[in-house]
Amino acid sequence: MDNEVSRGEAEGKLWSMIKGIRVAMMTTWDGHHMRSRPMHGYQEAFAGELFFFTKRETGKTHEVARYDQLNLSYSDQQSNTFVSIAGRGEVVQDRALMERYWNSHVSAWFPKGLDDPDIALLKVVAEVAEYWDGTTSAMRYFWQVAKANATGAEPDLGENAKVSIGRG
Repeated sequence: MDNEVSRGEAEGKLWSMIKGIRVAMMTTWDGHHMRSRPMHGYQEAFAGELFFFTKRETGKTHEVARYDQLNLSYSDQQSNTFVSIAGRGEVVQDRALMERYWNSHVSAWFPKGLDDPDIALLKVVAEVAEYWDGTTSAMRYFWQVAKANATGAEPDLGENAKVSIGRG
């Protein structure tokens, strides 16, 4: 898919797969170990950047400040779709964006509201992604696995592609 579609088309495909998945597993590097934690995303569209509310002073923000490369993993087992997005993270305090994405879920974590000095957004600038789109029924899945076991051929479980999103 890298050479077959435009960046906009790739972003559209990825957004169609992740927009309904509210929580991503975010993996960062602390210099010794990778660490993953669930992060709730906030936005209405995807144009190469993803946003997550966070406290400014946390392990993940310190990790991102030191090692900005991170990974987001999205999984929707009901539709059999999976997305992995690698990119660079940055802690930002953009009041307009925070106002735009503010909701009751966020206010539960930040009872002082937008005036909380420890509130920030973790912005992820996507560089590359890979997805597996196996939007097939469970019956088709089991048929493909059984067929593969009988024939020795690899099962056809849907579309898999690597896409470049980076701005460079």
